[in-house]
Order: sequence, then C-alpha cells, then structure tokens
Amino acid sequence: MQDSFDITTLIFIVLAIFVAWRLRSVLGQKTGSERPPFEPLARREQPEAAAADRDNVVRLPNAPGEKAPPVVPPADRWKGIAESGTPIALGLDQIARAEPSFDAPNFLEGASAAYEMIVMAFAQGDRKALKDLLSKDVYDGFDRALAERERKGEKVETTFVSIDKAEIRNVEVQGNNAQIAVHFLSKLITATRDADGAVIDGSPETVVDVTDAWTFARTLGSRDPNWQLVATEAGQ
Repeated sequence: MQDSFDITTLIFIVLAIFVAWRLRSVLGQKTGSERPPFEPLARREQPEAAAADRDNVVRLPNAPGEKAPPVVPPADRWKGIAESGTPIALGLDQIARAEPSFDAPNFLEGASAAYEMIVMAFAQGDRKALKDLLSKDVYDGFDRALAERERKGEKVETTFVSIDKAEIRNVEVQGNNAQIAVHFLSKLITATRDADGAVIDGSPETVVDVTDAWTFARTLGSRDPNWQLVATEAGQ
C-alpha cells in the first residue's frame, strides 16, 4: 500500500512539472519590452487612418493663407430702389464695392432727414446748421440769399408737413467721388413777410406741394460718413 501511494504521488509530481514547463514555453517570460495591455477606451489611430483624415479635412471659409471667394451680390439687392441692370443699379453697385456697408434705403432715409433740416435751417437763417450739411459752393449760394433777405428785412415762416416721396434718380461714381441725385416730393406751409409783417409770398395757411431735385456727394472710403448737398434744382 505504501509503495502504491508513493508511485501515484510520484506520477502526479511529474505531471505537474511537465504542465508548468509547457505553460512557460507557451506564455514566455516578461522582459520589460512587452506592449502595454489593451485599453478599450483609449483612442488609437492607425497611420493609414490618420493620413486619410488629413486628406479629408474640410477647411473653413477664409482660412489663413486662402483667398476668400468673391461675393456675388443678389440680383434684387436694390429692390424697391432701382431695377437690376439699370444705370442707377450699376452705380449703386460701384458704391457698394467700395463700401460694402452701403445701404440704399438707409441713404434715402438720411437724405430725407437732411432735406427737412436744410429747408428749415434756410427758413430760420441758421447758417451754422447749413454749413455742416452743404458743400462750400452750395453754402455760399444759400448765404447770399440769406444776406439779401436780411438786407430787405424779410422773414420766412415755414412749417414742414411731410415728405411724400424720395427716390434716387441718378448715380455717378468717378474715382472715389460718388454723387446721388434724389427727387423729393414734399408738402410745406410757407410764407414770406416783409419788414412790416405783410405777406409778400406764399400763405401761412395753405399747404403746398414742393418738388426738388437735390444731389448729394461723398468721398468713398473717407472716415467722414456724411453726404453733403452739392447741387439743388426745382424738380419736374
């Protein structure tokens, strides 16, 4: 019995040694140069994939070193102001190319405000207000008219009722100088009195229709955003 036990034990020991030797030969030993264990959440990029990603990069517009594509304005950009392809629309395009922020409706709004201010300043003899809104030549003409009125002792009474219409009739661009002619239809109450207070022109009670064609000018690209009145005439 003792011999049988010893032989069985010996057989198990030999088998254990054999199994251990086989595992060592299959799995090997750590040498310090093994790859790190696989981490499923770590982002790995294969060289081929990285190159493909670089080839498929979508560049944003106006990226550094790239020329921005030309901006094509919409055909109806001056809708309500001028028909596409007309001389007026082409002139407005020239202004917008020099100053992309130019907006025709805003210009007409400003021109209408200037029209009312100039009419009222002339009636009141306010030279200071006129000087900021008129070119030198136009101001000189207004100043002469005011001086003659003052010499005669005349006074003008004007009430501005409304501007019924303001539209661009012509646009000219020569170099950096732009001129825009605006046609105004307005309603005023105006009367001129002599030195004795008698009405010699107009009526202090009657609303009259007034038609004017005024031309405004500005140097494109200048820091001064204001347009000045450079010519006036009675409109048709």
